[in-house]
Parts: sequence; structure tokens; C-alpha cells
Amino acid sequence: VQLQASGGGLVQAGGSLRLSCAASGRTFSRYAMGWFRQAPGKEREFVAVISRSGGNIDYADSVKGRFTISRDNAKNTVYLQMNILKPEDTAVYYCAATHSYSDSFYYTRESDYDYWGQGTLVTVSS
Repeated sequence: VQLQASGGGLVQAGGSLRLSCAASGRTFSRYAMGWFRQAPGKEREFVAVISRSGGNIDYADSVKGRFTISRDNAKNTVYLQMNILKPEDTAVYYCAATHSYSDSFYYTRESDYDYWGQGTLVTVSS
């Protein structure tokens, strides 16, 4: 699976952005998809995950209520809608994929993921 993230940019605090991650291949619906981010000088951290059919979703506490993950399996794409952005959301955002045998499973650890996109930079100015 090859992943291509896009949609990053510069936005003022309180604004919104929508990230997209397009996946290659015909088996996108067999993968749980996650978003992670890495701020300058910090380790990469979990942001959100969606199970293969979208039945299970989870978020980091820091983004709950502001970010929404979704997917369109017909378009092989996962999205991250980011609202009420804060300067502390500034980071390179990565999408990731891991094969999943059931919609019941979803993964929040970086080590669970086998495939990673190249990252897209989100900068939130104060």
C-alpha cells in the first residue's frame, strides 16, 4: 500500500483544515487507517484511527471534539477534518495503514502500522 497525504498548510488559530490520504491498491477496505503527527522536537504521536469499515473510531484526548476522521473506501481515501485549530496542533501529519481482519480492530500505537505516507505540514499561527 502506498499512501499520499495532502491538505496541509498555514492557518490561523481557530481555523480549519482537511487532510486527505489517498491509498493505492484495490484492498483499501481491508486496512485500518490512522493519523499521527510529529511536532518539532517531539516524538510522533497518535491522533486518530478508523477501522476498515469505519465502525470504530478513536481519538487522542488532545483532539477530541475538534478533529474528525472519516474514510471513503470507494475512493481509497481517508480524511482528517481539523477544526478549532490551536498553535499546539502545529506538526507534520502522517497517515498510516495496517491490515486488519475485522472492523472490530483498530490501532493506536505507531508500531502497529506497516505503511506510512510522506507527511504533510500543518502550521497554526497564533
